[in-house]
Order: sequence, then structure tokens, then C-alpha cells
Amino acid sequence: MNQLSNNIVRQVLILLTILLLGVILFVQLKSFIPAFLGAYTFYVLLRKWMFLLQGKFKWPRSLAAGLLMLLSFIVILLPILLLVNMMASKVAFAIEHSSEILTSIERYVNKYEHRYGIEIITNENIRKITTMSAEILPQVLGATFNTLFTIAMLYFILYFMLVDGRRMESRFYEWVPFKDENILLIRKGLNGMVFSNAIGIPLIALFQGVVALLGFLVLGVNEPIFWFVIVCITAMLPVVGAALAYVPLALLFFADGHTAKGIIMLVYGLGVIGTVDNVFRFWLQKRIGDVHPLITTFGVIIGIPIFGFIGLIFGPILISLFLLMIKIYVNEFDVRRKGATPS
Repeated sequence: MNQLSNNIVRQVLILLTILLLGVILFVQLKSFIPAFLGAYTFYVLLRKWMFLLQGKFKWPRSLAAGLLMLLSFIVILLPILLLVNMMASKVAFAIEHSSEILTSIERYVNKYEHRYGIEIITNENIRKITTMSAEILPQVLGATFNTLFTIAMLYFILYFMLVDGRRMESRFYEWVPFKDENILLIRKGLNGMVFSNAIGIPLIALFQGVVALLGFLVLGVNEPIFWFVIVCITAMLPVVGAALAYVPLALLFFADGHTAKGIIMLVYGLGVIGTVDNVFRFWLQKRIGDVHPLITTFGVIIGIPIFGFIGLIFGPILISLFLLMIKIYVNEFDVRRKGATPS
């Protein structure tokens, strides 16, 4: 009995030590969580090809990992460079013609001030806008630096995941204190969610962008490719999504006096672009990862505040993992719901 008590005490002390060290490590390294989650996402997507290059073609691990990382970086970098190039041209044009733009905006605002008897351009409003701009600029620069740092750390972690993938997975099987069937269940569930979101979300955004592009071409939107890229990016955001693109376009039509086009843009955006998003998003993600639409929706909403942009993928995974752990608990400890026996 004493021996049993001593073992329990030792076990509790070790678990408390592990928990304390885990909390300390989490607090100190929490800024690296987006990079780690991004690395895990790419590992799941590239794992099959890494093992293929190593096993079938006998490539060295470092060379295979380097090639896959380069290809993944190009796939990510090209859309970003395209967007940056487009935005840079817009910013350059705005700076070059700043006085004309300000005059045009002021004329447009004055028209509605006289029409509705309100005052929009005041010294107080100008002061607030100037203050807000001064506050936003450092935040944008800081976010840009954090993004570059996260990408660098992501690929640093990904390299070691790819090179030591088999050993990492074997250690996972050894250390996780679950039955083998439950470990396989965790791995299958996590990988399915990663595939569903990492592949499904960009595909959905691209499909939605193509549908939007057709409407832009029919309505004669200026620079439709630019707005196509904007739709593809905003379509990945929860709740509002592509409305961040087609609503401003409709407002631009109204501002230019094209009321009919503005109304058509809103109707097409809400009725077609939005519907395509909802239908195709839920159908595709259900097909790829068997993910319930509610898990996807609420997962994205809670994921972005926690993990940042990578929360688009890991928000739904967090909810699915919670439900999966309940299932594993029931299976691991043989918990069964027993119906009440009739009296």
C-alpha cells in the first residue's frame, strides 16, 4: 500500500513538473505558434512527396526538403508579389496625383453636404483622420515585420519536420499515452482537417474570384484583374468575405453616377458571389475532410483572433480536435451511455 502511495505521489509530482514547464514554455514561445502551425500544415501537405523522393528516387533528405520548401514558397510568393505589385502601382498613382484625388473627394463630399445639410469635412474630422493615419502606419509596418519573421520561422521549423519526419512521427506514437487506434484517429482527424482547410479555402476563394471576374467583365469594371485578386483574398475572411470587394465597387459605381450598375453589382455580389461561396465552401470542405459546415464557420471566427491568418485553417481544427478528444475519452476509458432501464 505504501509502495502504491509512493508511486502515485511520484507520478503526480512528475505530471505537475511537466505541466509547469509546459506552461512556462508556452508563455515564452507563444509568438511562434503561428509559425509552428504553418509548418505543420505544410508538413502534412508535403509529407507524401518527401517520402516519395526519399524512398523511390533515393534523394538526400536535405535536397528533397529544400526542393519542396522552394516550390511551396513559390506557390505562396507569386500571389503575394502580384498583389504587392498591383497595390504599389495604386499607391504610386495616388501619391503622384494626391492633390487631384483630394480635390475630387472634397468636391464629391461637398455635393452631399449641400444636398443633405450635413457637415462631413471639418477641422475635427481632419484631425481625427490624421491621428488615425499616424497610429495605423506603425501598426502596418509592425504587422509586415511580424509576417516576414513568421514566414522565416515557418520554413526553419518545416525543414526539420521534413528531414526528421519519420522519426518525429514514431516519437509521437511512443509518447502519446493513448491506444494505437486512438492515436491513428487523432492523426487521421488532424490531417483531414488540414487538407480540408489548407486546400479547400484557397480553391473556394479562387472559384469565387472567377465568378466575380465574370461579373466585373460584363459590367465593365476598371482593372478587373486587380479586383479579382482582391476578391480572392477577401473571400478567405469569415462572415463578410468578398463583400469587402464588391460593396466598394458598387459604391464607386454610385459615386460615378452609374446607379444601375451599382445596383446590379450589389445584387450580383449578394445573390451570386455570396451564394457560390456558401454552397461551394460547404460542399468542397465536406468532400475533402468530411467537415461539418458549422465547424468550419465557427472555427474560422474563433481561429483568426487566436492564431492570426493561419486561424483560417486551425480554428476549425481546434473545434474538431475538441470533439475528437471527447470521442477518444469515451473510447479510451470505455465510457458508455446507458439508457435508463424500465421499472
